[in-house]
Amino acid sequence: MSETSRVLLIEDDSDLAGMLDRALAAEGYVVTRVEDGHSGLHLALTRSFEAMIVDRGLPAVEGLDLIARLRSRGVSTPILVLSARGSTGDRVDGLDAGAEDYLAKPFELTELLARIRALLRRHLDHARHLSVPGGSLDVAGRTVRRTTGAAVELSEREAALLALLAARPGVVFSRGELLDRVFGDAESETVVDTYVHYCRRKLGRGVISTVRGLGYRLGSS
Repeated sequence: MSETSRVLLIEDDSDLAGMLDRALAAEGYVVTRVEDGHSGLHLALTRSFEAMIVDRGLPAVEGLDLIARLRSRGVSTPILVLSARGSTGDRVDGLDAGAEDYLAKPFELTELLARIRALLRRHLDHARHLSVPGGSLDVAGRTVRRTTGAAVELSEREAALLALLAARPGVVFSRGELLDRVFGDAESETVVDTYVHYCRRKLGRGVISTVRGLGYRLGSS
């Protein structure tokens, strides 16, 4: 699971961030690392990640404020908060802001890695069934069950494309990012357009919308 899992690490302590970056990379995660809340917020809203690690005391945008903004925008990526503030009240504040887990500093690296694995397992379980316009996507079964009860079978790549979009319904994905995440062995971005066409042909044009000059997102414009 960790071989393809992307983790956004938002931590302003460069020594700690470097240690976590190395440890996560050694476990097979693809890590994107930033040191302030504004940059972290931008990345979380515009790119796709399987998990986020967010320091509470960030410059520019404070950690809990960042999380609340993401949740208000429909970003459901699981989040682990790191903080030097570890009282019960602090943990409650973090969870109420929308985080899935809260770890007080100092911590054992082995525990942090175990918590990230647990977050990803729960995220994977949740992601097996996703809402799409007019029905529900069974990711593992590569089937869309329409609200009318009819089932529409998808190819592996059609299902993967739709699952990525459905996991982040408010996010516009560029053709390049979709190419990288779904069609890694393809050379041309035209393959993305081709599979968007296939999905629309099977499920209707409203299932995926084109955002001119930017890319694609789930649902109609």
